[in-house]
Order: sequence, then C-alpha cells, then structure tokens
Amino acid sequence: MKRYLLGYDIGSSSVKASLVSIETGKSVASAFYPDSEAPIKAVNPGWAEQEPEDWWSYLTNVTKKVLQESGSNGDDIEAIGISYQMHGLVCVDKEGKPLRPSIIWCDSRAVPYGETAFRELGNSQCLRRLLNSPGNFTASKLAWVKQNEPELFARIDKIMLPGDYIAMKLTGTTCTTVSGLSEGMLWDFSENKLADFLMDYYGFSSSIIPEIRPTFSDQGHVSAQAAAALGIAEGIPVTYRAGDQPNNALSLNVFEPGEIAATAGTSGVVYGVNGEVNFDRQSRVNTFAHVNHTGDQTRLGVLLCINGTGILNAWTRRSMMNDGLSYGDMNKLADEAPVGSAGISVLPFGNGAERVLGNKEVGCVFSGVNFNIHNRRHLARAVQEGIVFSFKYGMDIMASMGMDISRIHAGNANMFLNPVFRETLAGITGATIELYDTDGSVGAAKGAGIGAGVYKDHNEAFATLEKLKVIEPKTSLVPQYQEAYARWKAVLANYVGEK
Repeated sequence: MKRYLLGYDIGSSSVKASLVSIETGKSVASAFYPDSEAPIKAVNPGWAEQEPEDWWSYLTNVTKKVLQESGSNGDDIEAIGISYQMHGLVCVDKEGKPLRPSIIWCDSRAVPYGETAFRELGNSQCLRRLLNSPGNFTASKLAWVKQNEPELFARIDKIMLPGDYIAMKLTGTTCTTVSGLSEGMLWDFSENKLADFLMDYYGFSSSIIPEIRPTFSDQGHVSAQAAAALGIAEGIPVTYRAGDQPNNALSLNVFEPGEIAATAGTSGVVYGVNGEVNFDRQSRVNTFAHVNHTGDQTRLGVLLCINGTGILNAWTRRSMMNDGLSYGDMNKLADEAPVGSAGISVLPFGNGAERVLGNKEVGCVFSGVNFNIHNRRHLARAVQEGIVFSFKYGMDIMASMGMDISRIHAGNANMFLNPVFRETLAGITGATIELYDTDGSVGAAKGAGIGAGVYKDHNEAFATLEKLKVIEPKTSLVPQYQEAYARWKAVLANYVGEK
C-alpha cells in the first residue's frame, strides 16, 4: 500500500498542497488554489486583511485537486504539515469562529503601537528579551484591535496565527508553537516563556494564548467534519507547523548554525540559523525561533528582507533594455561586463522603506555612470551586483551577531538562475551556494514526516532532496568583488549617513 505525507502552504496569494511519497521521498502531486491571486482587502491605506474562512475554502479545494492528480483516496495519508504566511492575527470566539478578518503580514496599521512600546518599555529590554522591536508584528496588531475595536476585543477567546487557525479547522484542537509565538513578539527568550512583560504592557490576558506544543509533535487529529470536507481519512495527525520563512529554510534542509536559506524573487530574503541568543542592536534584521529551536538547543532564524531585488531586475529590463530582450539575454549582457561594472554602483532600494537601512526610504540609485564608457552591458551587471551587495550588507549584520556564514541553500528559481548573480554572491560572501528543487508545501510534508516519526531526523527526511547545482567562490576574483563592494558601501553611506 502506498503511503503519503500531505503538506500545505497557506500563502496570501493562494494555498498550495503537495503529496509526498514516504517510499521515495518525492512529491507525487502538487496543486494550488485559487488559480488567480487571492483577494486582499484594503479598507484604508496601509491595511491588508483576508478572511480566514477563505483560506479554509481554498484548502478544501486544493486538497481535492491534489488527491485527484495523485490518484490517492485520502486514506493513505500518514501525517499533515502546515506552512503559513507569518505575522498574521486571527481572533476567534469560544466556538472557534473568526470575529473579524485576519490582519495579515503586510498590514502596517500597528507600526505606531510597536514603536511606542519599543520606546516606553526600552529598546534594551525589548531586544534582550524579544530579540526584536515589537514592531508591526502580531502582538502590536492585537493592540490596535484592543484600542479601536474594544467590544470585539472583549469577545476574543483565543488569538492565532494563520497556521494555528488552519490546524484548528483540521483537528478541532487549538494550539500554537514557540516558533509561532516568537514571530508574533509573544515569546521571551531570556525567560524561555510567554512574553508576559509585553502582554502586561498591552493589557492582554495570557488566557488568549493557545496551548503551546513543539513544532514537530502531535498537534491534533483530523476531525470527522474536516475529513468529510476534504475527502481524507478521519484521525490523520497534524505533526508540524511553521511560518513560511522558517519552513522555506526547512525545505532547503537548513537547520544548523551558519547555514543560510535565500530567495530572490520580487523581493529577497536571507534567512540564517544562529546557534546563540543574540540580536542586532539597531533591529535591522528579525530574529525568531527556528523550527528546531528547543530549551536545550538554541537555533534561531535571523531574517533579512530586501524589498528591491527581482523587481529592480524587471524594471531594468522593462525600462533600459531593448524591447523583446529576455532575461536570459540580459544575463548574457551582464556576463560580458567586467566585475565591478567599470565603476557603476547601484543601490537597489526603490521598492519602499528598507528595515535593514533603519526603515529609511533611500530609493534606487545609479552611481558612477559615464556616458563615454558605459553601455547596457555595464548597467545589466551593475544591477545584479547591487542586489548581491545588499544581501552581503545584511549578511554582515548577521555575522556581527555571531553567525559564521559558510553555505547558502536556495531554490533553483528567479535570480538564482543567473550565473552572474550566483557567482557574485559566492565570491563576495565566500560561501558555497547549493541550488535545490523544492518548495514550501513539499517542505511542510517532510516536516510532518519528522514530527510523526516517519523519519528519524531532518537528514533522513531530506536525503532525497535533489541538489541541482553547486557554486563555489572563485577566489581569483575575490579582490575585485571586495573593491566593488567597498565602492557600493561608500555610495550607500552618502544616503544613510554611515562611515
């Protein structure tokens, strides 16, 4: 009899599901729903909300699609794992029904609440205990609800992250994880417990926090009602849940200190594992409990986000290159220019304020262009190098927090398809880059296998992870990369006031 693991990835644009064969470790079917991007309601500027019941509707539809594609009858699934969009707030009543739409990750209304808490509680206390500013995270979103919707706030029985809500809909069990609480600024790392000091400051009762269970553990079993809605067997355990960025790292088998998971789509994310409790004193990166963090083993995920990565590459192609020029053609042009782009430096920060720059909105800058020397080849390469240097800038902050970055894992997609981008990143960081074929829902399924004991550890779970390419640093070019990076940082200093 065939045996499967089912993984869900609850995103803000769609819900994806993958069915992974336990025998082969490979995905046998994947699907997403809806086919067009899920709606996000923005009643006011800076707001972003979604209906939790819509996520459940998408999940029921995608489950049926993936079962049909695989030929599974739903009785052969051994465990379920959940990845989800981070930092969202779901408020439910005593019947587990949502009291309002979810305030999701990209909603910014809570920023003033987090900034005030950071100032009044003290930067040092917040960073030492939360490892972050309270910022625009889940706890601050709840503070907005408390002040602006007091009658609704009084009816809240539990607050949840999006993944907690989906797990409750699947199982009827209400619980959360330390990793989840840490992403909401609700975990005190210095005391290894719920962040009572922030809860008290905001006026929250600890009773609204669900039971805490390990990331890899029995987190409830599929109810008869959910089984009927999804077309799967009753009693399947949910054995893993994690936010999308920790789960992306898991999907790339990133568990140990010094390992990095990176993505470079429209925006770019570098997520590194730290083996010691530390923080950036300027709060330019975020730190959360990684999926394998425990009281006995410190494993923290340090997250750097750069807003302007692939979007800059797309803008350059659209605005500066000949019509019809493909990304492949542009990559070839970039490869024809020398390392350092003959003196051009590009700051890729034209997609809003950047946390890594202290929330300054620098804008995109092209510096050093000489009309008599430079052409589109130099521009194409300078754009690629500028994006890489923004990654390196953030990774230097990670290094200052005690991280020894030696290996970067990434999916074989988006800007990692470009040899110039990959080789520049390897050269300036000194790290080996490994490219893999995987995604978040497959990772969630593997996580479920770890939690259910199907695999003895993550190495066994990801033994079949397909490594597509390895990029080693070209040591002969390192001095040139370093010179170009130093020039890039000097340009940046003119805008952010650094030496």
